[in-house]
Amino acid sequence: MSYRFLEHTADVKFLASGKSLEQAFVSAADALIETIAGKIKILGSEEKKIKVDGKDMESLLYNFLEEFLFLLDSEDFLVGGVKELKIDAEKFKLSAVLVGDKADNYKFTNDVKAVTYNEMFVKKGKDKYVVQVVVDV
Repeated sequence: MSYRFLEHTADVKFLASGKSLEQAFVSAADALIETIAGKIKILGSEEKKIKVDGKDMESLLYNFLEEFLFLLDSEDFLVGGVKELKIDAEKFKLSAVLVGDKADNYKFTNDVKAVTYNEMFVKKGKDKYVVQVVVDV
């Protein structure tokens, strides 16, 4: 599982990959977590179960990542990682267990306003899945 940040004029853009679709989504989650909190080590003292769906893979990825921002804004929950992730690729459904902590326990700047569909894709390559995301900061 891996990700890297790409050049973008105003926002943050990243490319994430994995041998499976789930691993690519987890890599995208890791990139978003770094975008939100930098290199801060976030304790996994709490767990949150989430379920999201979409009309296609891009909307599923969007809704998954947007859930991180929703939890931060509405419940003061700072996601530190993904413990479990299951994707039903035929029905565009996802369930996950996220680990994290209360955001009040950390000093960071949350510059991320929203996940966008701009330049987003989910592709299956020869031996891995690759996703690209741009977030509005």
